Amino acid sequence: MNKISNIDVLLFDVNETLLDITVLEPFFLRVFNNPSVLRSWFAELVLYSQTMTASGLYEPFGNLAVGVLRMVGTNHRLPITDDDVAEFKVLLGNMPPHLDVIPALKRLQAAGFRLATLTNSAPTQSPTLLEKAGVSEFFEQQLSVDAVRVFKPHPATYRHAAQELGVELDRVCLVACHLWDTIGAQAAGCYGAFITRPNNNILRAENVPQPDFVAQDLSDLADQLVAHR
Repeated sequence: MNKISNIDVLLFDVNETLLDITVLEPFFLRVFNNPSVLRSWFAELVLYSQTMTASGLYEPFGNLAVGVLRMVGTNHRLPITDDDVAEFKVLLGNMPPHLDVIPALKRLQAAGFRLATLTNSAPTQSPTLLEKAGVSEFFEQQLSVDAVRVFKPHPATYRHAAQELGVELDRVCLVACHLWDTIGAQAAGCYGAFITRPNNNILRAENVPQPDFVAQDLSDLADQLVAHR
């Protein structure tokens, strides 16, 4: 039996995997005069979310996102005003899907895969991020780590998702453009599908789990999965 025939559920990461965070670049260009600071901010946000989990602490991802923005501003000796924060929150709450997302989700759903999401972001009232992005209809559940108050890649996050979806971990494939996410999912017992979006690449080192699937975008992943369904 091949890997694909084992998979019932495709569990998608949201930020950057489905939704395009590059819409934040104009904000970072205006505030920092350098759009690439977006990458520094996001890397620090992931670092501090994981630090909170490793320390047995929890603070919602959105609050950490703003706190890290102010911290990065201080690092660059630039003030982050309340108006900046308000603009930033609006942008964060209205990220569009990547162009490959909707066509790929249609194909995967038609092929019989169950689709769900698991995000570090806390749940919000309707309209949710995915509703505003026009993709919520594809997912039977939109799950958040907020329910277990630890961030990915803690194994409790993936166990929570599998429990909510009523499947064993070995029937789930985590789809993400962050290798730390697929590593965590595979260590917990899931399959891992890695999307090599810009600035996200494979880490090759001894004892680092390599993804079960590697694709340049979701259309490429759909090709791989549907062809052997």
